[in-house]
Amino acid sequence: MTLTIAAAEKLLADNFAPWVLDLGLSVDSVDGAGSGAGAGVGAGAVLRLPWSDRLAREGGGLSGQALMAAADTATVIAVAAARGGFVPMTTVQQSITFQRAIVGSDVLVRARLTKTGKRMAFADITMTAEGTEETAAHATAVYALLG
Repeated sequence: MTLTIAAAEKLLADNFAPWVLDLGLSVDSVDGAGSGAGAGVGAGAVLRLPWSDRLAREGGGLSGQALMAAADTATVIAVAAARGGFVPMTTVQQSITFQRAIVGSDVLVRARLTKTGKRMAFADITMTAEGTEETAAHATAVYALLG
């Protein structure tokens, strides 16, 4: 089963805490990336984090907390794309490096699964300001798949 953008948007609305929804994230694209052995590797999602002065830190850049939450959320959508729908999961580990400030621009959050199994998924997440390919932040995440 292929996860559509509409289904991914519904997954987002139905499965996340209200404060995460307050970020205003939207799903730009999803890719389930095949089936069979290694199915899900390469699966991914692109979410858009809209610019908001409410998410800016002192100095005017988008806060790291907002970027971490966006990366975590994009990973859930990427796993759902690989599985064809939402499955219970939890973050085991997430690490991020901030490489340049994002000021006054939406952020494209690209999550791509690098390894999936029955009980674990590993993701690579790149965040760029809209209109540029320069990485603003890079994250990795590990998820336990519970269902």
